[in-house]
Amino acid sequence: GSALHAVFPLPIPALIVIAGIVSGLIGLGTGYLTLRLRGAFFAIATLALAVVLQTLVVNWDFVGGSRGAYIIRPQTVPLIGNYIQYLFLLMLVLAVASICIARAIECSQLGFGFATIRDDELAAEASGVPTLRLKLIATTISGALMGMAGAPLPYYIGYLEPSSAFGLAYAVNSIAMPMIGGTTSWVG
Repeated sequence: GSALHAVFPLPIPALIVIAGIVSGLIGLGTGYLTLRLRGAFFAIATLALAVVLQTLVVNWDFVGGSRGAYIIRPQTVPLIGNYIQYLFLLMLVLAVASICIARAIECSQLGFGFATIRDDELAAEASGVPTLRLKLIATTISGALMGMAGAPLPYYIGYLEPSSAFGLAYAVNSIAMPMIGGTTSWVG
């Protein structure tokens, strides 16, 4: 998002949509490369791909390379006022949209397919559930949502570097937060 902003200064909502599309495609590619693996092997493969992406970004001067990138944000936004409040409202809308999407998926045929895979993947596969296709859909949707959530971050912190964007803390937190909150309840 920050690299695109440097070339075409688009409004953040447009950058969020573009980030969602690009991240969804990356999620699809990542899933295609790793989803045939299971358990610990899948986790190791996804972490390895994150390291590969970090190495790519570090050596790519267009996006700032190892020196990172600065984002100079405006102080105010028309109608809303403070730019940080504007970012907060955008993130609130994204959080509500994510919950609505998750709820819609849970109540759909796709959600039932995900539930069967969660309960017993081998039994689901034996019953004719297209497990690989469903898992690819899951990685695409989750990749898109994570990309959309990450798009406003450079505008909030003002400076982005590869080690902060691809840090292990983000990967661990994205797993730890739902595990601590509870992955089987909406309150969690």
